[in-house]
Amino acid sequence: MHEGSQKAVVAALFANAGIAVAKFFGAAITGSSAMLAEGIHSVADTTNQGMLLFGGRQAKKEPTPQHPFGYGRERYFWAFMVALVLFSLGGLFAVYEGTQKLQDPHEIDSPQWAIGILLVAMVLEASAIRIAIREANRLRKGGGWLSFLRRSKSPEIPVILLEDTGAIIGLLLAISGISLSVITGEPRFDAIATLLIGVLLITIAVFLALELKSLLIGESASASDQTAIQAAIVGAPEVSQLIHMQTQHIGPDELLVAAKIEFSHDLTTKGLADAINAAEVRIREAVPTARIIYLEPDLVSA
Repeated sequence: MHEGSQKAVVAALFANAGIAVAKFFGAAITGSSAMLAEGIHSVADTTNQGMLLFGGRQAKKEPTPQHPFGYGRERYFWAFMVALVLFSLGGLFAVYEGTQKLQDPHEIDSPQWAIGILLVAMVLEASAIRIAIREANRLRKGGGWLSFLRRSKSPEIPVILLEDTGAIIGLLLAISGISLSVITGEPRFDAIATLLIGVLLITIAVFLALELKSLLIGESASASDQTAIQAAIVGAPEVSQLIHMQTQHIGPDELLVAAKIEFSHDLTTKGLADAINAAEVRIREAVPTARIIYLEPDLVSA
């Protein structure tokens, strides 16, 4: 995990841990279901950041005979677990709590405490997401936000961005629900806000699960990296043409490259070996994440 990504995850972890304590305190005082749902949401987020850090640590393990390509996909697996926790512990609990509150509504006590805690939580969440946005801007290099979330090969920053965005929207929903309950005297607004928080978290979790499923199965290199690799392969006079190439991410920062190449027919065995080695050097210079490279000399069928 890059230092910037790790910093963003750690910042989010400490922010959400403190926010969770404050929200549970507010829920105990006020009896607000939206506040309780937000407390569970923050617990889920704190757990999630811990899993992201754990995944980053596991991914550093050395390759073994059973896992010869290493453990880079650990980061994808633990990010996928984040989606499951967000769906179950966050989303489903909020939907359940909101449904219960709709069936058995009760007045909110000390709403000023609830709103004050939620406003402080928004400040802390904004501080955490600012760090994530700074790192995302470095990685997305001017591309669109949706494209970055869908195309990023490193899962941590997209996960943090979606979690923190969901947290801020959830806080706004909770404040709105509590405020409307106090203004109108109808506690069901608090329950409706809780349900909306649950729907929001489930939506984010499903989006994350689908994107991480694709990474777990194995995605090819980005279009720009594929172009750079192709240019590196054919960028020598001893290469006649690139016949076929496939790439796959075996981790966020580890790329497998396999290609069939037609070389000049007058190369000796040693010359062919030297040409293959030189092509590997060019590929790694063009795309440093290309860690595992298999190049096969072949002939184009007549």
